[in-house]
Amino acid sequence: MYLHTGNFFNVNHLENVEKERMERMAGSAHLCIERIVSNGESGINNKWYDQDNDEWVILLKGKAVLEFEDNLTLELTEGDYVLIPAHLRHKVTEVSRKPNCIWLALHGDIKIFE
Repeated sequence: MYLHTGNFFNVNHLENVEKERMERMAGSAHLCIERIVSNGESGINNKWYDQDNDEWVILLKGKAVLEFEDNLTLELTEGDYVLIPAHLRHKVTEVSRKPNCIWLALHGDIKIFE
């Protein structure tokens, strides 16, 4: 076993992305941890996501808007998070360009502790 370190906000290689970039950071057979970097041009594709796993996502930098198929719209700012249950169709309808959006997403069988 060894330490793996880095800085989650070191995205200089992604600053002028033309497409939204998803990078797997860590995971296992039951969990995927990824960094997503998007900007005002790359983050909008009007694609409905219908995922097999739950997704817990937090917006760490920027502003974004998520739309769900039941017409619910969520405006997210830095620090906002949401748990999206598996097969709840959703899409990203807006993302900021300056700053680029930086997301932390966890995919798997996720439960919220209250």
